[in-house]
Amino acid sequence: TLFRLPGLTPMVQAMHAAADFADIGTLPRGYATPETRFDGADDFDHVIDIRDFAFYPDFQRTSMIDFFLRRLGVEPQIIPSYLKRNAWLATRIEPQPSAWPDGYILVCPRSSTPLRDMPDEIHDCILRQVAAIGPSVTQGNVPPELSGEVAHAPECATLEDLCALVRNASWVISTDTGMVHLADAFEVPCLAFFPTHHPEWRVRDYPRCVPIPLRSALPPGLEFARGPRDHAIAQRAWFPDGADLDWLTRVVSGCLSCL
Repeated sequence: TLFRLPGLTPMVQAMHAAADFADIGTLPRGYATPETRFDGADDFDHVIDIRDFAFYPDFQRTSMIDFFLRRLGVEPQIIPSYLKRNAWLATRIEPQPSAWPDGYILVCPRSSTPLRDMPDEIHDCILRQVAAIGPSVTQGNVPPELSGEVAHAPECATLEDLCALVRNASWVISTDTGMVHLADAFEVPCLAFFPTHHPEWRVRDYPRCVPIPLRSALPPGLEFARGPRDHAIAQRAWFPDGADLDWLTRVVSGCLSCL
C-alpha cells in the first residue's frame, strides 16, 4: 500500500496510477513528517517511511535511485544501471501523434522550484540558437522577435499529453526538472543543466543525457531556497563569464551538431 498526502498535483497522481504497483491510501496533512507516526502503521509487517525525504541528508548527497533502493532494503550495487532508468513508463503510456512539426527541439526552462529555473537571458539565448536549426517548442515564454519561429507549448492537461510532448521531440534542452527524467523514459536525447545538484545524483544512469554542472556557491543538493538570497546565488551560476554567453552557445552547438 502506498500512503500519500492529499492535494498532490494531478501529474503526480497520474504517475502513481501509471506505475500501478500498489493500492493507494491518503494520509492527513498532519502526518507530513516522520515525527508523527501515522494511524494504521501497526497493521503492516514492514513500513518504509520516506516522508519529507527531500530533507534527509543522505538524499542530498547521493543518487536519487540509490537512495530509494536503500530505503527499500536493496543494495544499489546489485542492480544493473539499465534497471535504474525510467523505461517502465514508455510501455504504460500510449504514443500520441505530435501536435508540433517533425523533429522539433523542446526547451524546458522551468522547474518545480524557482531555485532551478533558467534565467530569461539563458532561455532566450537557447531559443535563438535552436530556432536557427529547425522547428522549436518551449514551455517558457517566447520572446517577441522569435514569435514566428518558436512555438509555445501550453501547460499539459494530462500525463499523456506531457509524455507526448517529450516523446515526439528530437532533443530536450532542460534545467534540472522532471522533463529530464521523461526524456530518459522515452529515449530522447537531452541536454540538462544542473544549477544546484551534482549531475551524477540525478542522471548517472541515463546514457542519452548530456549533463552540464553549473558552478554555484550554494550548498550542494539544496532542494529549496532558504531565502531570496539563495535565488540570486542560483541565478548567478548560469553566468560564469558574466554577460558573455559564448560558453552556452558552444555547449548547445556541440550537442545539436548531429541534427
